[in-house]
Amino acid sequence: MPIYEYECSACGRRLEAWQKMSEDPLTECPDCRQSSLRKLMSAAGINVKGGAERQPPGCGAGACPGCTID
Repeated sequence: MPIYEYECSACGRRLEAWQKMSEDPLTECPDCRQSSLRKLMSAAGINVKGGAERQPPGCGAGACPGCTID
């Protein structure tokens, strides 16, 4: 099930929601109760079951604090 990001144009709150692709987009902000939520465009995340462990881009090149270079 995809995670969608929303932002309220009235109060500025950002939130994420797990929704089926067939569900209608959310419209009411849970904070200010205004009907001003809009769906944001974001990068798609892919979860591969049983696949090899994947590292973020740049990993292994000393780009992140946890990297160790042999």
